[in-house]
Amino acid sequence: MAKAARVKKSKSARKLHSRNVVQRKNTSLPMSVFDNVMKQFDAAARKLKLDKSLLEFIKVPRRSTIVKLPVRMDDGSYKMFTGYRVQHSIARGPAKGGVRFHPDVSLDEVQALAAWMTWKCAVVNIPFGGGKGGIICDPQKMSEGELERLTRRYVADLIDIFGPDNDIPAPDVGTGPKVMSWFMDTYSMKDYHAVPSVVTGKPITLGGSLGRSEATGRGVMLSVREAAKYLKLDLTKATGSVQGFGNVGSVSAYLLQDLGVKFTHVSDVTGAIYNPDGIDIYALVKHVAETKSVLGFPGARKVRPNDVLYAKVDILIPAALENQITATNAHRVRAKIVAEGANGPTTPEADTILNKNGVLVIPDILCNAGGVTVSYFEWVQNRIGYFWSEEEVNRRLEEKMVAAFHDVLRTSKENRTSLRIGAFMLAITRVIEVVHLRGIYS
Repeated sequence: MAKAARVKKSKSARKLHSRNVVQRKNTSLPMSVFDNVMKQFDAAARKLKLDKSLLEFIKVPRRSTIVKLPVRMDDGSYKMFTGYRVQHSIARGPAKGGVRFHPDVSLDEVQALAAWMTWKCAVVNIPFGGGKGGIICDPQKMSEGELERLTRRYVADLIDIFGPDNDIPAPDVGTGPKVMSWFMDTYSMKDYHAVPSVVTGKPITLGGSLGRSEATGRGVMLSVREAAKYLKLDLTKATGSVQGFGNVGSVSAYLLQDLGVKFTHVSDVTGAIYNPDGIDIYALVKHVAETKSVLGFPGARKVRPNDVLYAKVDILIPAALENQITATNAHRVRAKIVAEGANGPTTPEADTILNKNGVLVIPDILCNAGGVTVSYFEWVQNRIGYFWSEEEVNRRLEEKMVAAFHDVLRTSKENRTSLRIGAFMLAITRVIEVVHLRGIYS
């Protein structure tokens, strides 16, 4: 039994390592997801003539918490789960970021995602810092009761960290509105009244915001629309490809289809499909809801998953996992625009190759910031006790995303950098400005 357990643990560790680590070109040294975001930060910081000690202060997470969570399972046994919560920065406001339930969650990944949240919130200029959380578990293999007990244990053990003015979680991979409901209820027990502003991404009846479910995908669409204007690309004649047909990939695709984009390639975890005459995204959404796969969609043929990345299209939306475009395959990307729906889909080495080849990369901290922007709107509505129409939410989101895109574009052009470095320079400058104004308590 002990030997079998060790073998199982070893396989799990190898799987986790392979997901969170890519190999640097021409070297055996690994680059983790956290290394990725730190390298992006350093590239931007070198362009800024700022106090190096202050840069170091805002670069690394302020707090990383690891908790062991005992949970009673349905069979009466107890199982220990490992949970994380990272607050990367609280300079501009409360830490903001989702909680993911996934077998491959790691501290490295959570720290990277928390850092990206800091820069994302600064790019769209909302008063939040960056946070992220996660629990190592497989929600697909757990009952609803087990997931509820796990969620409540996680909140209870970290209850002094969370709060509407301290740290505001949201849904992420493996979590959703129901988990946020349990989260809100558990936290509310402490204050003896409902505290809806402690989390975002809640059901509408519990204080969630209209427009939140489409927000990240809508932000991707708005970013692509503005990029197309800049490149003088006619979207009614443009073609597209989507890697990852979850919420972000599907929403961004059908909203862009509404603007005239023809999608020829789509993939999800089950495989990839292709139709040179175009795939009806609305019909594909319905097909996936019924079959749980893009495969078998009428009129489309199955292709290799990587064909989605290498398709000769105008717009590529990587909306799956991190580290998908690397130094080993970036030269095969033929899109004019890469719109990062996922967090960290492109490595720093791949960025260099794409930029050299004239590909416009809309970085994740800009492109997929629509979700956290509407989360901010939800938090505001909870605090004032007044809720906006979906049209109002979408209008405010468009204002924020369009302003952010042009702020990043202007910074990029002034400093002759890529949009990613421009976005990081803008975000770092905004965080440093607040640090200067507030000072550092000593």
